[in-house]
Amino acid sequence: MRDDDKMLELPPDFGSGIVGVCDICGTRQAVIILSKERFKLCVVDFLNKTWIKTTQKPGAPLPPYRSERVWFPTDTTATGKAPGVLLSPTKPIKRPGLLVTPDVYGITTSTLDGAIRCAREGFEVFLPDVAKTEGVGPGHHVALRGSVRIRGGVHTTHKKIDAMTSLYEDALAALRARELVDPTKTGLLGVSYGASLAMALAARDQRLGAVVLAYPMPVRPDDLPRLITAPTLYLGGTDDRSSARARSQLAAAQAQARVPVEFVDLPRVRHDFLSRDLAAYDLRAAEFAWGAAVAFLKRTLMPAPPRPPPVPSPPAAAPAPPAKPAATA
Repeated sequence: MRDDDKMLELPPDFGSGIVGVCDICGTRQAVIILSKERFKLCVVDFLNKTWIKTTQKPGAPLPPYRSERVWFPTDTTATGKAPGVLLSPTKPIKRPGLLVTPDVYGITTSTLDGAIRCAREGFEVFLPDVAKTEGVGPGHHVALRGSVRIRGGVHTTHKKIDAMTSLYEDALAALRARELVDPTKTGLLGVSYGASLAMALAARDQRLGAVVLAYPMPVRPDDLPRLITAPTLYLGGTDDRSSARARSQLAAAQAQARVPVEFVDLPRVRHDFLSRDLAAYDLRAAEFAWGAAVAFLKRTLMPAPPRPPPVPSPPAAAPAPPAKPAATA
């Protein structure tokens, strides 16, 4: 019996780190023992403990993604940094990055639902946590909603709204700097007022590869969507009067500036149909919309590899020469 095996038999204290066999991956390495759960996890699986059940057998595969709270540099706060939540696929390969642009409420059920779905499909997803960001508060809330009521759209040049757009711009730069993120394949995903902020950011950034806008609010100036160059997907309901003006703005940009926009109009669906905690939530419409969004992002940011050239067929064999006639006597 090895010394580390003897250590495993001792009643360890909560959080003690030893060398042993992880209950999840089944490999002998540095593990952390959680005595409250009678569970031994290696350092990697410890970060994913939220998604791991104690009923799994040793050697079970890792979950498709892991989450962690990170801080990214930004000039929009006094401390020079802001918090966010990162969802990273566990498969160690290059992947596209997706920035989710929340409303001032921060990470809600709708934004988290879309982020998890995309992380499971192989995207590295970053959600700035604006609800816990220094300096973001009621004034930004009033600026977003007040500009829609007074000016008829999100006033993107307003000081506070421009600061939120700059915050997301810094978050996008931090996402592109991630080691396993392909900086040439990044996209945006926004919902409601967050989708309006995504439009403002997409008008600034010409390197984006895809933009998904779920029932956005209209923006000011009206011609702002004409500056978007990335393929864009609009998701909305036919009974959504709040986003009808934003749809008209995108349609005008498509007709006049040839912005590549695709429209998915869901019949008899209202605003906020993606929010699980609101009365307008529509399960069937939400599942269809998320499926369309993931398919669009995979098509634009994860194109299928080119088909190999066909194998040339072997040359046809030359015909055999005719047989000589037999000699007669």
